[in-house]
Amino acid sequence: MKLAVIGGGSTYTPELMSGLIKNADTLNLKEVFFQDIDEKRLEIVGGLCQRMLKESERDFFLKLTSDLQETLTGADFVLNQIRVGGQEARRDDTKFCLQHDIIGQETTGPGGFAKALRTIPVVLKLCEKIKKLAPDSWLINFTNPAGIITESVVRHSKVKVIGLCNVPINMKMRAAEILNTEPEDVFLDYVGLNHLSWVRKVYLRGKEVTEKVLSQFNYSPANNPDQKQESRFWEGLNMIANSYLNYFYFQSETLKKLQQNEQVRAEEVMKIEKELLKKYKNKKISSPPQELEERGGAYYSTIAVNLIRDIYTNRGTVRIVNTENQGAIPDLPPDSVVEVPAVIDARGANSLTRKPLEKKIRGLIQQVKCYEELTIAAVIEKDYNKALVALSNNPLVPSVIKAEKLLDYFIERHELELY
Repeated sequence: MKLAVIGGGSTYTPELMSGLIKNADTLNLKEVFFQDIDEKRLEIVGGLCQRMLKESERDFFLKLTSDLQETLTGADFVLNQIRVGGQEARRDDTKFCLQHDIIGQETTGPGGFAKALRTIPVVLKLCEKIKKLAPDSWLINFTNPAGIITESVVRHSKVKVIGLCNVPINMKMRAAEILNTEPEDVFLDYVGLNHLSWVRKVYLRGKEVTEKVLSQFNYSPANNPDQKQESRFWEGLNMIANSYLNYFYFQSETLKKLQQNEQVRAEEVMKIEKELLKKYKNKKISSPPQELEERGGAYYSTIAVNLIRDIYTNRGTVRIVNTENQGAIPDLPPDSVVEVPAVIDARGANSLTRKPLEKKIRGLIQQVKCYEELTIAAVIEKDYNKALVALSNNPLVPSVIKAEKLLDYFIERHELELY
């Protein structure tokens, strides 16, 4: 196998390397290419990965390069983990939104919209190269907003793609912890979109145990673990909610909390990454440092490597992924990308058919899906008016006038082509 990692300078990459080393024999791994446009950062991150490989005594070849063509040529799997604009763009987007009393979250809110505008064109150009240089490869997408990016590939390229997020596995691991069992014993009746999902039922070796898990689940917002939201609403919902749903369910309270914080999340991450890169430079270190856990993204390596392994070995394991709907959620179009359990084998992700959405979650899912579809269309057509309509349809944007201010700022800040 040849594996290509686009955005190999990510601070997450050493964790991925750990998984690749552990599964090298199963994957028949021969070549791994880490590609990044930031050569200095790639040298630091890749240097640690090279030391990890040397210590492991595995015999696959690791190449660090800025050459995209060399990286993609003949690849069996392409892992996409790029961040167009870096944390600086995320920071500026978030702060501008908060100044206008809007949650600027980088995946679900206007920040995610801005990130989609600047990322979709880059990913689709990447797909053109993949189709030419590695036509039979699988693209595994981690780049956020993962659902929108994956759907843009499904709708506007011929590359085989599956999107991944670590939220589902974190929810599964938490359920297994509550039940005092192994994760393999737990099945989640999981439904929704990326960062907009619910667990309707929990099963332990085929027996429903939803109430036991519900009673002990912590409803803390993503990246705000100290802000648990107490409400009888959860009893009425009677589902386990993805932590990102707090941005929607408790919008004004979450906005107030975010505005009170001394730093936005991007600034926190920038500090963490600075320390991580300093650690990575230390040639005495040959394993990911403990501080990597503060970066977030727990189980990143696990889900990435397991997905690749399941496709490569035709395993037929059920995993929760972002993939084409094809009837899994009857209330959404077949070519929409949804986040649902799917059987993973050599054919890719084969969505399991679920029952129709309950009324208490259907409206929000359908509104966000419309926003996602409109966003993709606006980028493809480079249409300002469609972009404005798309952003105005986001449930976290309370006003068309504010949407226009945000859009104008995003266009100027990121030099976007929407005219």
